[in-house]
Amino acid sequence: MSLRVAMVAAEVTPFAKTGGLADVVAALSKYLHGAGHDVRLFVPYYGRIDRSSIEAYPVEFLQDLPLEFGGHRYRYSVHSARLPNSDARIYLIDCPVLFARSGIYTADIDEHLRFLALTRASIECCQRMGWSPQIFHFNDWHTAFGPLLLKSVYAWDQLFANTRSLLTIHNIGYQGIMAAAALPDVALGEKSYRVHQDDLAQGRINSLKHGVMYADIVTTVSPTYARELQTPEFGMGLQDDLVVRANKGELVGILNGVDYDDWDPRWDRWLPRHFGPYELEVKHSLKHQLLSRLQLRSGSDTMLLGVISRFTIQKGLDLLFDALPPLLATRDLCFIALGSGEDRYERFFAHLQQQFPERVVYHRGYSDELAHWIEAASDAFVMPSLYEPCGLNQMYSLRYGTIPIVRRTGGLADSVQIYDPASGQGTGIVFKDFNSTAMSWALRSAIDLYRQPEHWRRIVQNAMARDYSWQHQGKLYTELYETLIARE
Repeated sequence: MSLRVAMVAAEVTPFAKTGGLADVVAALSKYLHGAGHDVRLFVPYYGRIDRSSIEAYPVEFLQDLPLEFGGHRYRYSVHSARLPNSDARIYLIDCPVLFARSGIYTADIDEHLRFLALTRASIECCQRMGWSPQIFHFNDWHTAFGPLLLKSVYAWDQLFANTRSLLTIHNIGYQGIMAAAALPDVALGEKSYRVHQDDLAQGRINSLKHGVMYADIVTTVSPTYARELQTPEFGMGLQDDLVVRANKGELVGILNGVDYDDWDPRWDRWLPRHFGPYELEVKHSLKHQLLSRLQLRSGSDTMLLGVISRFTIQKGLDLLFDALPPLLATRDLCFIALGSGEDRYERFFAHLQQQFPERVVYHRGYSDELAHWIEAASDAFVMPSLYEPCGLNQMYSLRYGTIPIVRRTGGLADSVQIYDPASGQGTGIVFKDFNSTAMSWALRSAIDLYRQPEHWRRIVQNAMARDYSWQHQGKLYTELYETLIARE
């Protein structure tokens, strides 16, 4: 059964990316197209996108179009491009007054208008195409008013009479909360009563909450995270609404997949040599090549730990403050960190490099090349998240034989199993408690296991055998789409 799916998101790799949302949207769209479905992806044509580097062409009948809502009047045009390594179509919404800014996201007063415009323009593009999607797949708070708009502002159009809406929560920590004074901007007209009235009385409008309320089904990016979201600890104020959806069978957790076209040591474009689970001597040589390149002191048995992260409280990097320095001082260990974010984390890693100049390298910012080298060359990857909806780096690490050291939460719990030396089963080091004592135990356990070559080779080969490709995870989405379409 060939499906018609409209995908709407604020980010998509490689055009615009700040996190895993962009990777997931691109990979799922690519999978759907490859499986024979008609998927059309709508994203902003941000000013920061290098237009000379992509082949994007104006869609002739989607040029200089009006977009009016809430007293605001915009003009936009649409360009079409292909996702890399795919013939899947992406439609870039070009509205310079909204999207030609220095960043993908801003702190500007009209931030909510930017993404309300994206959502409305995506729906209206379908109207102008005369294309009736069976599924409108909205992603995160940016597009979370989409389900309500389909059920109110655009309910008159029979084009959407059989359209079902799906909202995916990639990270509930971002909910798109705006002041109640923005109600006219939502522009529901006589349907304004459908805005959450208690929130409105308290002076706010929560974008994500409306997606949870009005989508035909809500998904999130791992089964464990779907359960966690129903608790006060992780639900961040939306737990009661999500419990209601779960009790109706309308909250589903599907673990994200990995695009192995980009992340696989057997053909990684950034690596001079490639390897699989039975060529681990190549991985070992890449490690020493990277250590030499970064001028880190190493011996034949030096263990290398890596971190690639946004530096936010969510990522649990606080746990390294007390746990990591003593190990660097006493064990044959090197450490590489790649990322940026909150100042206290950047200062910690910069200080760590100063304290251990022959053991630690901190690269501020992001480098695609270095990210691939860290995944390929490291022995273990540290990911001690406070919460983690899904996470991708631990799954990249598994494929590269880089053992994940993770906290048991969200997608980390679903994708990494603790190694049991007695049975030889398991793929990583997993700890539960969010404190430096547990973090120290996990790091020491990994180092001790590394000193046992037979066990280390076993855990590495276990890890590399895991398959989290979209060929498997994508089928779960198509099955969910088909179930949703079949509903009366």
